[in-house]
Amino acid sequence: MANRLSKIYTRTGDDGSTGMADGSRVSKADNLFSVMGDIDELNSHIGLVRAHLTQATDNENANQQHLPERLQQQKELDFAQALVIIQHLLFNIGGELAMPEYEGVNASHIEWLEQQIDAMNTTLPPLKDFILPTGSLLVSQLHVARTVCRRAERQAVLLQQERPAAIRSTAVSFINRLSDWLFVAARFCTDPAQVSEVLWDNQVLQDFANDK
Repeated sequence: MANRLSKIYTRTGDDGSTGMADGSRVSKADNLFSVMGDIDELNSHIGLVRAHLTQATDNENANQQHLPERLQQQKELDFAQALVIIQHLLFNIGGELAMPEYEGVNASHIEWLEQQIDAMNTTLPPLKDFILPTGSLLVSQLHVARTVCRRAERQAVLLQQERPAAIRSTAVSFINRLSDWLFVAARFCTDPAQVSEVLWDNQVLQDFANDK
């Protein structure tokens, strides 16, 4: 790996193209790279989720704030490890896009996400209204990751429609399920004792209209 990364800039992309694993060159304007970019951006946002989780754990240890009780019961290390696995799987999807013959995610990974979703959901109250994407730093960052994941899914579906061979259906399904995972994870990481879920409230806009 050290030899492969010894030269960071090559100047070969100055013409607006990028080299693929098979040696071919593709325009950077190709939707393939939109999907790659969205996946990379999503992975970076999940990295930031991990950073917020680590900070919250450190503060918990210093008795400066408390992690959500359900997260403590689940063991924050288990949740943190899930984030690590997700980052690796997203990296694998990037590998699939660069090397169509490579299979980085499969049905078992989708099933694993579904099991995670079901396990987190068992600890949550029923959802009776729309949730606004806000809360603690950790929860807000999970919502940001969710929205980027949705964009990645839209671009992936578009790529699949344009060139079915360019992206595996399992990768598209994984991205779809991951957006669900991130939504449930945002609820799971909300601590009712400190920052409860922020629900859409029609009264807010009615009061705003009355004050104008």
